[in-house]
Amino acid sequence: MRTVTIGVSSVEEAGARALAAFRGEKQGAFISFPTVEGLWTVLTPRRWALIKALAGQEPMSLRAVARLLDRDVKNTHSDVHALLNAGILNRTDDERIVFPYDAVHVDFTVGKAA
Repeated sequence: MRTVTIGVSSVEEAGARALAAFRGEKQGAFISFPTVEGLWTVLTPRRWALIKALAGQEPMSLRAVARLLDRDVKNTHSDVHALLNAGILNRTDDERIVFPYDAVHVDFTVGKAA
């Protein structure tokens, strides 16, 4: 099962993961946001539903994604492009949409405000 971790990390933490990967240390798939607010701005409830529906699926057209979600193509287009721009979804050579993972792990810590 291919799992991606979506989380919040600083530039330093992301850089440390990249350096470890260059040293050959397995890091796993990770999509990072600089703040929790940034994560929630991109990952709205409708976009989470889209990710959940595409997890483990073969690449499909935008219209097929809209049908799968029982949504209109225009709104699906907006959500797909937001997730493409964030690097969460990918586009194949033949322009199909794919979420290349079977599962998502979300990882961040919220602490007391300063």
